[in-house]
Amino acid sequence: MFNLLKTAVLMAAITALFMAVGAFMGGRSGMMFALVVAVGLNFFSYWFSDKLVLRMYNAREVDASSAPQFHSMIAELARKAGLPMPRVYVIDEAAPNAFATGRNPEHAAVAATTGIMQVLTANELRAVMAHELTHVLHRDILISTISATMAGAISMLANFAVFFGGRDSEGRPANPIAGLAVALLAPLAASLIQMAISRAREFEADRGGAEISGDPRSLASALEKIHAYSRGTPLIAAERNPATAQMMIINPLHAGGLTTLFSTHPPTEERVARLLAMAGAPPR
Repeated sequence: MFNLLKTAVLMAAITALFMAVGAFMGGRSGMMFALVVAVGLNFFSYWFSDKLVLRMYNAREVDASSAPQFHSMIAELARKAGLPMPRVYVIDEAAPNAFATGRNPEHAAVAATTGIMQVLTANELRAVMAHELTHVLHRDILISTISATMAGAISMLANFAVFFGGRDSEGRPANPIAGLAVALLAPLAASLIQMAISRAREFEADRGGAEISGDPRSLASALEKIHAYSRGTPLIAAERNPATAQMMIINPLHAGGLTTLFSTHPPTEERVARLLAMAGAPPR
């Protein structure tokens, strides 16, 4: 419940930031322009983002004939979660990872790499896919799409502020130093809010995945394995399209150092500790 409330607060914060940047750019008219742009971006993302991301990863759809065990696993978990059967995809990549996409539970898809099927046990894979179905159940795909497009719109408006400056409430040109500050700080703030939203959703998906699969220990073990492999086995499609990294169960990108501050995923150690606490295991 805390993470659900946190998500609502963060979504309100990114909306307020968006409106503030729009108002700085051109008062009420600037705010309305920003709103139109954001609605257009969200409309496109809502209807087409799933097709785009599946194409980026060269995902191939499988069914009960081509992947009977994996497909039946998803069908069983979907029934337990009270969800319609999603489309099921496999990605021919050695790096172990998985994600869910789609605008709502009726138009959802789950995808897993061939690497994750080779690295994890059947119970671990089942727990991972339960995590992904929890994202579908909670409509996290829609939330992450909106937050990502809002952050993108804020960055775009902030870039406009550099070249065209802003306007005060009476339509007069704003202080150029203030415009530079908006250009630098607004995208940073938007990114931090977006990351916080994504992290809150991952904790909720871990909890839901553990409940649906009934096996928090297996999910904890799977996270540790995927995290370890992600350090040495690159997920090529994610490296080419880093904006999609937030969809994965573990961040597949190799950048380190200060970039961990902007990670879309909570620390794996913390996720594992919470799952083991659910299982009643003593802390490590």
